[in-house]
Amino acid sequence: MDTYEKILVKHWGYYHFRPLQKEIIESVCSGNDALGLLPTGGGKSIIFQVAALASEGVCVVVTPLIALMKDQVDNLWARGIKAVAIYSGMSQEEIHGAFEKCMWGDYKFLYVSPERLKTELFIDRIRSIKVNLLVVDEAHCISRWGYDFRPSYLEIAGVREIVRDVPVLALTATATPLVIDDIQERLLFKKKNVFSTSFERTNLTYLVREKENKVEYLIAIAKKTKGSGIVYVRNRNKTREIALALRKQGLNADFYHAGLTTSERTEKQNAWKTSHDAIMVCTNAFGMGIDKPDVRYVVHVDLPESPEDYFQEAGRAGRDGLQSYAVLLYCRADLERINQNLEVQFPPVELVKRVYEALAQFFYIPVSTNKGVAFDFSISEFCNRYQFDVLPIYNAIKTLEQEGYLELSESVESRSRAKFSVDRDALYKFQVANRQFDSFVKLLLRTYTGLFTDFTRIDEQKLSTLARIDVDQVKKYLETLSKMGMLLYYPARTTPIIVYTCERVDTDRLAINVKEYEARKKRYKARTEAMTRYATSVTKCRSLMLLEYFGQKDAARCGNCDVCRKRNELDMSGYTFDHILEDLKRTLKAGDIMLPDIMNHIHHPEELVLKVIQFLLDNGKVKTDGNGHLRWHE
Repeated sequence: MDTYEKILVKHWGYYHFRPLQKEIIESVCSGNDALGLLPTGGGKSIIFQVAALASEGVCVVVTPLIALMKDQVDNLWARGIKAVAIYSGMSQEEIHGAFEKCMWGDYKFLYVSPERLKTELFIDRIRSIKVNLLVVDEAHCISRWGYDFRPSYLEIAGVREIVRDVPVLALTATATPLVIDDIQERLLFKKKNVFSTSFERTNLTYLVREKENKVEYLIAIAKKTKGSGIVYVRNRNKTREIALALRKQGLNADFYHAGLTTSERTEKQNAWKTSHDAIMVCTNAFGMGIDKPDVRYVVHVDLPESPEDYFQEAGRAGRDGLQSYAVLLYCRADLERINQNLEVQFPPVELVKRVYEALAQFFYIPVSTNKGVAFDFSISEFCNRYQFDVLPIYNAIKTLEQEGYLELSESVESRSRAKFSVDRDALYKFQVANRQFDSFVKLLLRTYTGLFTDFTRIDEQKLSTLARIDVDQVKKYLETLSKMGMLLYYPARTTPIIVYTCERVDTDRLAINVKEYEARKKRYKARTEAMTRYATSVTKCRSLMLLEYFGQKDAARCGNCDVCRKRNELDMSGYTFDHILEDLKRTLKAGDIMLPDIMNHIHHPEELVLKVIQFLLDNGKVKTDGNGHLRWHE
């Protein structure tokens, strides 16, 4: 058993690595930059955690997902590994304390959000930290060709200039060939080094159904398919509505979205993970960090915006290698909506400028100030004050983010934190001089350890129960101790955060790169069109369409998806079908043609050609004008 396997057994209890995990670990531990493309749930975090534990120093992990960052930090502490996260919205005392612990080697992992990378404090402190590995999670965010480009990721190249001899490990679940090359170039890889598993999921059957009554069909799926499932929808209200509809049919269903409290989300998530038949109806907020192996089906009730989104979410089914299903339900209204959504996603530049000006008024920000400052942000309150519609305003803010002016974090509930700002002797003198606080201070010391050295998560409700006083009284004690300089106390909150990544500029000087804006719009349209083609195609294997989108050109059709099953009924090989199909498509696209004349252009047995033509007629790819003329119908 080598060093890496011993670490795996000690901290995770596994005796064997998953495919590619060890190869990537060995590569980065040899000093190489590496890009790992592994599917969702493929064990990406274990790769860099084992690699970092095998070397002296601190592993710096860049990730845009604050909730996932905090979740990984908690998991590492639970395994006896010290880690800390730094992100916008933390106090200066917390940030300084975290950096100091890393400088002294007290922490093994430092998680940072990308907007922190260009702050003077980060640049100054990273020079004093012995970094052994720089990890870029969600690496597709660094590519302008990717589906979730974030300008702050471009700052990682600057970090590389500071920690020159430190290898970079980039990780992502989905990337096209163009994005793969772009990631390596932007991260200044010394040489190209890509580790990729096949995107093919042989145990996953892809099915598409055009249905007007989607809930009725969903209920049929859930009743027919044994095991747990995930149902993805686009908005929060539908999660509750569909979950209730499933419950009325006697099914074990619940709902999940980002608007729930952390405790609600945790409770629902844990109940689903431990059940063998539970169905979670959710937005795309669900699934982050989820590794439930026995999900038997994932159903999309609404059409996703891109193949990247769909592949990642559908891929949460069947991670145990057993037969599972990825079902996409759509109707004609979905196709219209996704086309109309283009204008909503890319609001007029003038609206973007108006929103920028309104945000400055909302936060009372003067020109040439507030670089790096974070603000709690309620988009509903903002829109109500300025009479804006939520969706275009959200996308206007995302445009400002793409242009590098600010960043909007996801809504994350932070627990209350506290730390004594004086030493034990000074605290004892305070207790003697202020008897009214003595019992409460003793309660804090009995209930929580580490209050003198680290910010510690505290629970006001728990303290209220132990002290037998009202929770508001507990908060008043904590706030008063904070005002008196004895305690640093930060109450819990649940709110998104806006961070100004550069000084606020006069709106007249706000520079929107129109050419790049239109290019992003064009790329978004290309992704939605690819998703539409996937949904509406009736002649090409579903698996093959996804694999080719991600650059895997040598795959064979799956034989199990709805398209392949219909082809199989024709009693001919896929090779023969494809050849006849291409000949027919070329002939029919040249102009309307009578059936007998088609046979003069296609040199295949007539009975096989007729089978393919009937298949295309049944699936709407070939139309007839009633006079015997056939034509290709896109």
